[in-house]
This record gives sequence, structure tokens and C-alpha cells, in this order.
Amino acid sequence: MLNSIIAIVISYLLGSISFSILFARWLRKIDIREHGSGNAGATNTLRVLGKGPAIAVFLLDIAKGSAAVLIGLWIGDGNNWVPVACGLAAIGGHNWPIYFRFKGGKGIASTVGALIVWAFLPTLIAGIVAILIIAFTRYVSLGSMVFAALLPILFYLFGLEPPYIWGALIVAVLAIVRHRKNIVKLVNGTENKLGSKKGEPHGA
Repeated sequence: MLNSIIAIVISYLLGSISFSILFARWLRKIDIREHGSGNAGATNTLRVLGKGPAIAVFLLDIAKGSAAVLIGLWIGDGNNWVPVACGLAAIGGHNWPIYFRFKGGKGIASTVGALIVWAFLPTLIAGIVAILIIAFTRYVSLGSMVFAALLPILFYLFGLEPPYIWGALIVAVLAIVRHRKNIVKLVNGTENKLGSKKGEPHGA
């Protein structure tokens, strides 16, 4: 039990490393949360810092989500709830980072990282659908929400064990809640699309 708690705490602390904030400080001496959409994530990094830093942030955020789950698998002794809790802790850390006044991103890249270790194939399918939606609509927020919403459905259809299905359901709820402002913008037709000019507000 103690080892599991330690693993979850480590996962949260790992998730709290916001690469978007760090890259913006290193490269531009700014707080990325005060620029673009104000979100500390890869999409806003693309808008504010450019493609190179955005790709790096996206990959590093994926890596920390995967690393957290691997820590849970290593320490969990076959208890599926531990890697699930570690993945959720990393996503929570990204969204509410202890190092940065609990104001972080929306956790989609970290979610991808965690879920490809939980269940690769259903996560891949959800990811492909999300990418197609983004490609056709250029709404990153819409693709992100569809990705998250598909996860518990696909996990159930693939017959995964209950801890992973519940974990995917929590991920979906978190993603929808974190994108609630984007939902309003999408309904009102004011959500900006991927590729809008650097510095313009963007919801994702």
C-alpha cells in the first residue's frame, strides 16, 4: 500500500513538470499562460513559440504520462488500479501543477501517454478519429474532446478490465470539464482554428 501511494505521488510530481511553461521561460522569458489562449499545452506552444518547441512539448507530455503508468506497473504488483491511479495522477499534475501555482494545461498529450500504456489499440483508434476530425475541422479542442469521449466506449468494447474502463471514464470527464469554455466557443462559432496567427486567442 505504501509503495502504491509513493508511486502515485511521484506520478503527480512528474505530471506537474509543465514543459510548455518551461520552454516559454527558457526561450522567450515569458509565462505562456499570459499569451495566446493562456493554456499551458502543445497547441498554445505552437501558436506562441512555433513548431519545434510545440513538437517537443507534445512528445515530452506524452512521455511523462507513459512514464507514470510504467511506474505504477512496476510497483503495483499486478494490481491494475495502481497504474490507472498513476496515470490519472500524472494527468492531474499536468492540469494542476504544484510547481506552477496549480494552473496548467488540459492534459490531452499526457492522457495519450498514459493510455497508450493502459491499452494501445483502442487508444490508437480514438487518436486516429481525433486526428481526422482536427484535419477536417481544424478544431483541436473538438478533436481532443472526441478522443477523450471515445476512450471509455472503446475500452469497454475491447473488454478491458474495470479499472481501465473507469480510468478512461474519469479521463473523459476531466477532458470535457477542462474544455468547457471551448464548448461554448464551438457552439457560438467563435472557436479559433488550428493555424490561426500566432498570438491570436485559441481555445485549445
